[in-house]
Amino acid sequence: MIARLSNAQRVVVKIGSALLTEKETGKLNRTWLHAFIEDVATMRARGQEMLIVSSGSIALGRRALGLPSGKLKLEESQAAAAVGQISLAHAYQEILSAYGRNCAQILLTLDDTEERRRYLNARSTLNTLLRFGAVPVINENDTVATSEIRYGDNDRLAARVASMISADCLVLLSDVDGLYTAPPSEPGATHIPEVADITPEIMGMAGDAASEMSRGGMKTKVAAARIATEGGCNMAIANGRTLHPLRALEDGARCTWFTARTSPVASRKRWISGSLKTMGSITVDAGAVNALRHGRSLLPAGITAVDGRFERGDALSILDESGVEIARGLSAYSSEDAQRIKGHNSSEIEELLGFAGRAEMVHRDDLVMMKA
Repeated sequence: MIARLSNAQRVVVKIGSALLTEKETGKLNRTWLHAFIEDVATMRARGQEMLIVSSGSIALGRRALGLPSGKLKLEESQAAAAVGQISLAHAYQEILSAYGRNCAQILLTLDDTEERRRYLNARSTLNTLLRFGAVPVINENDTVATSEIRYGDNDRLAARVASMISADCLVLLSDVDGLYTAPPSEPGATHIPEVADITPEIMGMAGDAASEMSRGGMKTKVAAARIATEGGCNMAIANGRTLHPLRALEDGARCTWFTARTSPVASRKRWISGSLKTMGSITVDAGAVNALRHGRSLLPAGITAVDGRFERGDALSILDESGVEIARGLSAYSSEDAQRIKGHNSSEIEELLGFAGRAEMVHRDDLVMMKA
């Protein structure tokens, strides 16, 4: 179980508001945050890619604006988030920079992970930041999200992010050390160290949020586990109240692991090949077919024909010159732009389209070969 964290290449960690803020004062708990970032820096130094999904902006903004305790109106929450997000981002930047790491702020709404073109944009940005060694700090965009489109908690947001960027491991840090058969305060409640299947019985063991500082509860954590594991990502629910919580988890601290049955790559390939309706097709030459079979991306130079009407992010069938479907993938260009760049080198894209688009028509990460 310990190896799931220390051996993971790409790790998403979600932090609850109750960990980031001091209960008595409502101020940022800088002692805890310093210890947590030290753990992140240690993992990053050994080659692991780290992403942080952080709550806390509303809690910090509530204190700064002098808002009363209890449930806030939507507009009050949005105002508090606008104020608190500045303090939160500055704290992350200041502490991460002390370890020589760049910090990037990413604010997402539900549409950014549900609508494919925005999904691809967000995924590309996150992957680029990781490639340059930065640590993305992600939060729901509370300043603009409405009650109809908001995630409602950062547990599910973290799971969506983990699935989006094909993470190996997701850790939810909060004030509980995992899932119990009943509320931990009840006599006879038993801790569950590992969950292989999220059954109705497991869902029934979850409770609700226990703090006004948090919108999430055990129900949202188990729902997040379903999203993460279906995306091929192992997930842990762990108590983050101790200093150095990730180090403690690696050392065997009690938690609940939800295990994925497949890898992130296999899960994504299955989604592309079987879950999406194709909106068009592109025909490629023999050289492109050979490149695809060797695990490369599809470049515009290998395209001989474009059929159908599609937009960026839509699923396409990729055909050989005899009309046989050899692959499926997500298009980086609309059908109109694809017609303009087909048969051309990637270096000509900017001149042809008037903007510097991606070098690939379909990136290998967004492509799956079909069985013969």
